[in-house]
Amino acid sequence: MKIKKLEILYEDKYLIVVNKDANLLTISDGKEKENTLYHKISLYLKKQNKNNKVYIVHRLDKDTSGIIIFAKNIKVKKLLQDDWQNVRREYIAIVNGLAKDKGFIKNYLNETSTHYVYSSKKGKLAITEYERLTYNNIYSLLKIRIYTGRHHQIRVHLNDLNIPIVGDKTYSNIKNKGFRRLYLHAYYIEFSHPITKELIKIKTDYPDDFTKILKYSDFNQK
Repeated sequence: MKIKKLEILYEDKYLIVVNKDANLLTISDGKEKENTLYHKISLYLKKQNKNNKVYIVHRLDKDTSGIIIFAKNIKVKKLLQDDWQNVRREYIAIVNGLAKDKGFIKNYLNETSTHYVYSSKKGKLAITEYERLTYNNIYSLLKIRIYTGRHHQIRVHLNDLNIPIVGDKTYSNIKNKGFRRLYLHAYYIEFSHPITKELIKIKTDYPDDFTKILKYSDFNQK
């Protein structure tokens, strides 16, 4: 269901899972306070009951679209975060160039004071796995699973492989003219419900702009 551009994928009395648009902050960056996903969800919940609250469980970059989980109380937030290593998170991305059929990247990432992330011999461990779904002579469509959730992890890893994500203005030197977003989408999540222990599986459709590229770019099946 959609409530004023807020696409709710799952909701119960403990948590709410939504599909974030690209170019939307998850939470305030100190400058933009109202045009954030957190603010939209807070307004939605307070319309039901003015005492309702919402808590951040994890984030997506502003440029990345897809699934995000929010908790409705601090206990659920903590339970989800404490079990986060067991949450399965998968993304889709359109990258420049021909990717290999499969890839596995394990290294360390560091971050500068300006939040630019780079691979290094020391830092925080980052693990990314991908599978090529389809391709043409310009782009490849990848399914990506992350085993760690480092800042800009997928973007840095793919750029290191010389297959940067289409629309990545921070890490890629390729000028993708005409694209107004980063083509990275968190499309699947799987986790154990922190209260009921039910296995929750949530999957989204490809965003419209992904579908347009796949439709009109003469993609070949793997």
